Amino acid sequence: MSSLHDFATWEPLLRLLRTVHAQTLAAPGGSVVGRVGQDSWSVPLPQRRPQAGRALLAWDMQKEFGAIDRVRNALLEKFDTVERVQNALTAADVADIAFAVEIPPSGKAVLHLFDPSPAADTRASAHPGALLLVEGAVPEPWRRLPEAVPGVRPAPSVDLALLERTLRERIPEAIGATEAEIGAAEARLGVALPEEIKVLYRVTRARFADWGEDEEAAERVFDTVGFELNSLDGLSIADRSRRRFQWEQAAMETAVTGPDAAVQDLVGSPGWIVIGDTGGGDQVAVDLTPGPGGHSGQIIVLSHEQSVGAGLLAESLTDLVQDPERDWYSGRQGDDLPHAAWVNHARVRSIEAAVHPELEVLSLGVWDGEPISLAPVAGLPRLRSLSCRPGTLADPLEIAGLTGLEFLELAPEYWRVLLDAAAVPRSLSAAAIMVYADWDPRATVALANEILALWDRPPIPGTVVGGDLGTLP
Repeated sequence: MSSLHDFATWEPLLRLLRTVHAQTLAAPGGSVVGRVGQDSWSVPLPQRRPQAGRALLAWDMQKEFGAIDRVRNALLEKFDTVERVQNALTAADVADIAFAVEIPPSGKAVLHLFDPSPAADTRASAHPGALLLVEGAVPEPWRRLPEAVPGVRPAPSVDLALLERTLRERIPEAIGATEAEIGAAEARLGVALPEEIKVLYRVTRARFADWGEDEEAAERVFDTVGFELNSLDGLSIADRSRRRFQWEQAAMETAVTGPDAAVQDLVGSPGWIVIGDTGGGDQVAVDLTPGPGGHSGQIIVLSHEQSVGAGLLAESLTDLVQDPERDWYSGRQGDDLPHAAWVNHARVRSIEAAVHPELEVLSLGVWDGEPISLAPVAGLPRLRSLSCRPGTLADPLEIAGLTGLEFLELAPEYWRVLLDAAAVPRSLSAAAIMVYADWDPRATVALANEILALWDRPPIPGTVVGGDLGTLP
């Protein structure tokens, strides 16, 4: 039997939270909320910041806790309170769990636990993330496939003889791959490797076993090509599944390839063959589906900080080897007009300025003017994502007229209006509730379950556990 929902599993953490948040919990209706995952946690325990110019010391923590230090140490001598819950998560094969707890002065604690739902993303806070209303649905940029570019060809700088000669001069001790090994890699990937890449692997198959204890040999390969080269067995396709996403962020992305772009603005492509890493987590790939201004076989970089697009590193491998220390820049213009509009006090100052047939994403943010009518964007053919902060909408029911929406993020009060009027757009694939620090996660979960029920999706499970912590001394 799982101990995840046993009061005893949570009791040490609850005692510590009561000690730290005694004033908050003693107030009528006071509660403390958080989330614990198998590998991380977000629990409101105090943490002192160090003085400028030096690291946090144990002495700082002693000062932070002050009078409660003895209580804290007594608890931590027996067990790590959060780790106790994490162990229960691991045993139950549950990724994470959110909680809200009330502990009145009597010590009669009421613990509300919220298990994960397959229909809800996880946030770092106690509140649920985006709600997946249609099983398997992904945001529009993740559905985008590369377009065929007529007349695309390898760059003029491709020189197979020069490439091979340069590689052999710089890494003469390297062991090359056989034609059979190269053919096996192509069969596994389901794509023919460009001739430059075949030349590269005929010179070095980039296996760590070949280098043995010779770290300098591996460094020479890095210095020669400008990145950490994968072995043939490590080649892979950077398709859309390689870039993970949270719906509420990904739905607000756009993927737009300009008429002169060297790299198509995509999440992934069956023509992006990952051949290495920059050493900083960014993937290096050969691009067989370039943009209108690019070349087949060009070398691109997929940044780990971006979920859409890639940057051009070199027009060919031959070109790169001549200058392996070059920098790269993604060249993306970002999500902006006319495809995305961020209407707020600092950027786009009116919704009328956002109106364009190509508009896909609309965000109504911090606003110091009169509430906004959505009438100007009604009927736009490509509008698919809408996010609205509290106080921005003149009439939330205007949302019902936006029949092409696939994602909707609203403040709780706007969701309440739509739900009460049975006006939630049925075109949605996902939804999100915009919440703030003082919003009760119990209310968020209740609202989320109402939305999920409209699509007959699994609710977010809730469990209430009670226990007596006794009165404080």
